[in-house]
Amino acid sequence: MTIFLCGEEVEEIWCGIYDAWMSRLGHEQVRLEPAGCNLDLFCEYRQVITTPEKAAKVTDSIRTRLSESCYEQIYKAALSQDPFRGDKIYRFLILAFALGNGVQNRLQLPAVYEIFQMNRNLTREYDHMRGFTRFFQMQEGILLGKIGPKNDIITLLAAHFADRMPQENWILYDCGRKKAAVHQAGRGWVLVRADSALWEERLSRETDEAVFETLWKTFHSSIAIAQRRNPRCQMNMLPLRFRPYMVEFEGTPENRAKISE
Repeated sequence: MTIFLCGEEVEEIWCGIYDAWMSRLGHEQVRLEPAGCNLDLFCEYRQVITTPEKAAKVTDSIRTRLSESCYEQIYKAALSQDPFRGDKIYRFLILAFALGNGVQNRLQLPAVYEIFQMNRNLTREYDHMRGFTRFFQMQEGILLGKIGPKNDIITLLAAHFADRMPQENWILYDCGRKKAAVHQAGRGWVLVRADSALWEERLSRETDEAVFETLWKTFHSSIAIAQRRNPRCQMNMLPLRFRPYMVEFEGTPENRAKISE
């Protein structure tokens, strides 16, 4: 068994698929795994080298030989939190290229169902984050939103907010993955690495919005009806893991407990 080790970004997964396919070792004799996983005995490990050319060839093959909808489904699967998504996408593509584009609807096949499950999980979180993401204004007038999603959905969210706030300068920051989508008013957005100390300093809350945040929290509390308070129902509608990034829940006991985990 030959195992190809690739990174977690979409382009790195595409390059891992390319290397495994072009190795000509046989699909049953190769496997994709994330770098840093436990090593198995009697296996040969190969480190995947990421290049734009290899990633582009995989993208073009999926779009031309299958369809745009199939590529969209696979792309979203590559953004999943599943650590073994690279190999699952590889198994799906083996079937897709053999059976044609209609394979997407054949959920009785395990490889197809795995992709369907990853897409459903990612879509559910994406829908939550569109409603729960909060932006606040920094001193320079730039809007900053912080998120901590399980799936790598910052590119999907950036496209959504670029459509909703095209005339604003804003930054959407993924606290867990240390990367940010930066949008310039009237233009597009770019994805950048934000893992340096300089970024941490710039993204600190240097803002005078504390008064407005207090007003928002007061409003949030004033409209609540104590007799109808239902924490269990609230957690079903708004899971705890979203609250550390929401202004109206800052300082609450539930939020402090979640942050300390």
